[in-house]
Amino acid sequence: MTKLIASLCVVCSLMGATATAYAANYAASANEVAAKIQMSDAEIKQQIDRYIKSEMQERRIPGMQLAVVKGGKIVLLKSYGLAEIPNAVAVNDQNVFSINSATKSFTGVAIMQLVEEGKLDLSAPVSRYLDGLPVAWQAVTVRQLLTHTSGIPDIISSKIPSLATPQEVDAAWAAIQTWPMEFKTGERYRYNQTNYILLGKIIDRLSGMPFIEFFQKRQFAVAGMRSVGFGESRDVIPRKAVSYRYEEPGGSLRHIVETYPPFLRTGAGMNSSAEDVANWLIALQQGKLISAAGLKQLWTPGTFNNGKPTVWALGWPVMRQGEYAAVAGVGGARSAFYVYPGHDLAIVTLTNLAGADPQGMIDDIAGFYLPGLRKAHGGAYAGHLLREQISQEGYAGLAAKLNKIKIDKGLPDPSEDDFNSWGYRLLGKKMADQAVTVFGLGVQVYPNSANLHDSLAEVYEFQGDKLAALKHYRLSLGLNAQNSHAAERIAVLDGTQKNR
Repeated sequence: MTKLIASLCVVCSLMGATATAYAANYAASANEVAAKIQMSDAEIKQQIDRYIKSEMQERRIPGMQLAVVKGGKIVLLKSYGLAEIPNAVAVNDQNVFSINSATKSFTGVAIMQLVEEGKLDLSAPVSRYLDGLPVAWQAVTVRQLLTHTSGIPDIISSKIPSLATPQEVDAAWAAIQTWPMEFKTGERYRYNQTNYILLGKIIDRLSGMPFIEFFQKRQFAVAGMRSVGFGESRDVIPRKAVSYRYEEPGGSLRHIVETYPPFLRTGAGMNSSAEDVANWLIALQQGKLISAAGLKQLWTPGTFNNGKPTVWALGWPVMRQGEYAAVAGVGGARSAFYVYPGHDLAIVTLTNLAGADPQGMIDDIAGFYLPGLRKAHGGAYAGHLLREQISQEGYAGLAAKLNKIKIDKGLPDPSEDDFNSWGYRLLGKKMADQAVTVFGLGVQVYPNSANLHDSLAEVYEFQGDKLAALKHYRLSLGLNAQNSHAAERIAVLDGTQKNR
């Protein structure tokens, strides 16, 4: 036994030496292959261009701008499609688009500028800076306003049908201060426009000027933003791309009428070009707007009362933490920008279609520069490749097609949201049979997704297949007992079936 062990040790030693040599040779070979297959800048731009055109067609986006920032400069700036459909006005780099709630990221920077001037403490109660607030609001901190953990009621509510006139705004502001808190401060997250109204009032008071002027002097001018500004549908805005929305499902394209009274504009209401946003992101990361320490604080998630991190930093949604951490500005499901702080990369996508959800494209675009990101989080790109294949081969064998793409490209599954968005886009194109196929694959990949079962049931109901709809509504309700939509539809469909 001892001799056998000794012999095995010698063999293992020899195998280890051989394996080490092989590993070294393999690593060198792999590096050579990687160097050979690494795309040039021109090839990356060509691939991105193809991707954008494909996704614009898939999402039925009329017009779009893209900017990519890397190494402290804009390495890609391009415009696509139409800024105005009736007169076939093409998008150019000088057009501005509504960025909606991505305005909140600029508000976060303005607040940090006041912090760095020693005028503001993020941990201080809002009552230190604003008088006459309801007692329940007074202990909320500035940080809790920024991270949407205040519990203060939201002024965007069915109880307030309009904010179109100064009289309506005044009445709404008086009314909301009589409403109860929505939850205990710091216990939960709820996206809320009232938080940013209060932040605007704080900026007005501490800066000594209206917040719009403060933004202009301290951010827009410093960053060299030439076209940015505030405005809404009632304003005449030079070079503004017209905003559109599709009626659902499968409806026609309509104009959007957007109303942003001035007191809401720290939460929404900015218009910008992708180039201007890109230049602002460069200035922000180069320390021209706030310090490096301030930037780190700006992008650090808040904390709930239990110590867990919130999903928002200071005006910035936190899209992901870890190796490929990303923070963002996202607005109106039509415009978005991501910053990947650990990888010196930022992507800006602006569109004129509400519901385009360009934030769902940004990781895919970033993946052309960061292959590791695509390997780790490239499920949406797998969906993109699958759609390209479907365009040539049809929907038959969808699961097998996806599995092959995942194996060949080393990609993960599309997410639940990826399947859900894709299925509803198909329904919007009056392709209900194909939507059933996509949602069906979604529930195959995510059998415990109440949302996907609910979506599949909805399409079956749309098609008139009540038994299949009932089956998936019941599966959805079994997975999520709080799904009121599924419960309501089951009651309706059960009654219909019993009365037949």
